[in-house]
Amino acid sequence: MYRYRAVPYLAWRGAFLFEGNMLDIKALLWLSALALLGFCVVRSIKTREFALQAALYQCQKMNVQLLDQSVFLRRLWVKRHPKGHLALWRAYYFEFTVNGAERYQGRVLMLGRKIERVELEPHRIQ
Repeated sequence: MYRYRAVPYLAWRGAFLFEGNMLDIKALLWLSALALLGFCVVRSIKTREFALQAALYQCQKMNVQLLDQSVFLRRLWVKRHPKGHLALWRAYYFEFTVNGAERYQGRVLMLGRKIERVELEPHRIQ
């Protein structure tokens, strides 16, 4: 009976990903897909935080209060960058108030990791 050496292995649905010292191609594809998914999640979280900072800055500049201290992704699609390559175009929305009684909406438009503009709805000025 063959015994596995002291080589770390991963189990997935009862099948071994490692056979001896060789990594199965299926396992390599799964690990690559998981790594790519992790990279995309981390990058989207960082982009969302960048949009939140832009919304905070614009609200301070316009002397309004950002509500809930958050932004949310409403639109996402692929658009061509002015340099010619494809990039993700994101629209993050947020809510703000002037006096605490009325809520208004604003949005942060981003192309890739670059902020194109921050827009606030028309609102009353105190």
